[in-house]
Amino acid sequence: MVWKKRKYHGSNENYSLIKKLREEEKITEAFEIMLNTLSLEEIIGLKLELASKVFGGKAYGLPIWYSMKEIVQDAVLKYALSACRTKQEAARFLGISPRELRKLIRKYIVEDYFEK
Repeated sequence: MVWKKRKYHGSNENYSLIKKLREEEKITEAFEIMLNTLSLEEIIGLKLELASKVFGGKAYGLPIWYSMKEIVQDAVLKYALSACRTKQEAARFLGISPRELRKLIRKYIVEDYFEK
């Protein structure tokens, strides 16, 4: 008798940054391949440089240094939810309590982000 392995789908099954961005036609597979060759530091620097072009190359007055913690936490939270099958698993992955995870999900409005 051959046992079939059941595929487990958790509550985070529909949370995928790649899927969301592809559906919005913001990224392609070719873009993902090129992006994968860059370090995280290069990606952040490039994004900041591109964003500053809107202001003529200067981004004075924007609290980038003090906002960085919030920006990184938002990104890591979205990644954890897309990489883990359940919120409980995501909390363990992040090293925080499920209660803290729920607070962060509300703070960063993560569920709305993935539903749009």
